[in-house]
Amino acid sequence: METNLFFEFTVNKPEKTVYIARDFAAELPLVWDAFTKKELLDQWVAPKPWSAKTKYMNFEVGGRRFYAMVSPEGMERWSVQEYTSITPKTNFKMYNTFADAEENRELPGSAWDYNFSEQNGITKVHITIVNESLTRFEKMIEMGFEPGFKMSIENLDHLLASLLNT
Repeated sequence: METNLFFEFTVNKPEKTVYIARDFAAELPLVWDAFTKKELLDQWVAPKPWSAKTKYMNFEVGGRRFYAMVSPEGMERWSVQEYTSITPKTNFKMYNTFADAEENRELPGSAWDYNFSEQNGITKVHITIVNESLTRFEKMIEMGFEPGFKMSIENLDHLLASLLNT
């Protein structure tokens, strides 16, 4: 597994925005699948020792994913993701909100824009997250989004390596 892959995580508090850029040592179709298929998402998206469980996911424009991050003690933190735009293998956009276990949303939310490209077998993913309010932005950061996201990306690196070796 390549360890010198580009990774940038930038927080812009005045704009309530997080910018993430990351390279992956895998071809674009596999990385795209890891971000868009629930059976793969649930294997990497939660920072350890947490796990992820998707109750349902319909990856199409207007579709949703309803999932929870689950602590080792069983505490669940639910979210709803609504897919607003999909251009296969290059881009998708979604609107994300925290929720309770009955899918009651906690507004405001955030808009996520994912862009994918590949060069020489390295897939580049750029993510822009725009929060609707400073309060939500601060809550996301306070909940440990940056270190949690970095741990999740390490999980994804391991998953991609294992999928490439099968």
